[in-house]
Amino acid sequence: MIRFNNDYNQGVHPEILDAFVKTNTESYGGYGLDEWCEKGAAAIKQYLGGKNADIHFLIGGTQVNYTVITAALRSFQGVISADTGHINNHETGAVENTGHKIHARKGVDGKLTASEIREEAEIYRTSGAKEHITQPKMVFLSFPSEYGTIYSKAELIEIHNVCKEYGLYLFIDGARMGYGLGSSVNDVTLADLAELSDVFYIGGTKCGAMFGEAVVIINDDLKDNFRSYMKQNGAMLAKGWLLGLQFYTLFKDGLYFEITKYADELAMKLKTAFEEKQIPFYIESFTNQQFVILTDNQMNKLSEKYAFEYQGKIDENHHMVRFCTSWSTRKEDVEALVKDISIL
Repeated sequence: MIRFNNDYNQGVHPEILDAFVKTNTESYGGYGLDEWCEKGAAAIKQYLGGKNADIHFLIGGTQVNYTVITAALRSFQGVISADTGHINNHETGAVENTGHKIHARKGVDGKLTASEIREEAEIYRTSGAKEHITQPKMVFLSFPSEYGTIYSKAELIEIHNVCKEYGLYLFIDGARMGYGLGSSVNDVTLADLAELSDVFYIGGTKCGAMFGEAVVIINDDLKDNFRSYMKQNGAMLAKGWLLGLQFYTLFKDGLYFEITKYADELAMKLKTAFEEKQIPFYIESFTNQQFVILTDNQMNKLSEKYAFEYQGKIDENHHMVRFCTSWSTRKEDVEALVKDISIL
């Protein structure tokens, strides 16, 4: 079975594995207070346009999201998200379990819009009974979105400006950050994200690391006691250097950008193959995730050789599925799938 079902179905990039082996018999301080976490943070900071950021290394995306949101919000405050947002649909109520309401909006192509944020903020601003309702205090968005769509720099600037107008924190989920940055239609850099957001994270688990996410805190108001929130939420790895070492390896020479762009390029080959076969897309994506609508026969035929993710039923004979490439996808596997698409 050739797997295109997700971007975390293999272990770790060989350069990181090599770094693990070379440092395996060395001893380091625990809980992220070690030289590799320092080097990993420094390697990331070279891309942040000189911003004075605090960088912390956590283990997984859901853990990052509820830890950041818990640290940032008071008990009566909530977070605005697209209804397709990861915190709204794929985290088993983790954020709600911390006591914070998610103000879900419809979005456009998986992306939250500045106008929706303004509408949600205005509901609270104009309320005559603020003490009876949740105060939206944070905006959550993913780059790229859950459907692989990209926020342009202009869209992010507009969202940033609305957040500033209403005193909202902007938190960007970057579980697939590399695939967004590597997209052929992207005009956003890490420095832009550092300029326009209050906090974001750089995904490692789906982008070449064995595990791990790097939280980048820009807003000074969110920096105090973050490590305490990490520990309280089970997000502090005792062997923290295993995280720092991975991000140092990914960012010291730009490996992160190289391997995620590679995945995007392979995904575009799949996109072209589906287009040439006139197989419709559920949504147009220029990142490593491709969402297509297959007939029963097409889906059954491809599933004989390939694993892909079932997303939902469109009608009696059509289904939405996702094909996903990654840093580890082999060119020959893409070529085989392209050929099989052509003869559907």
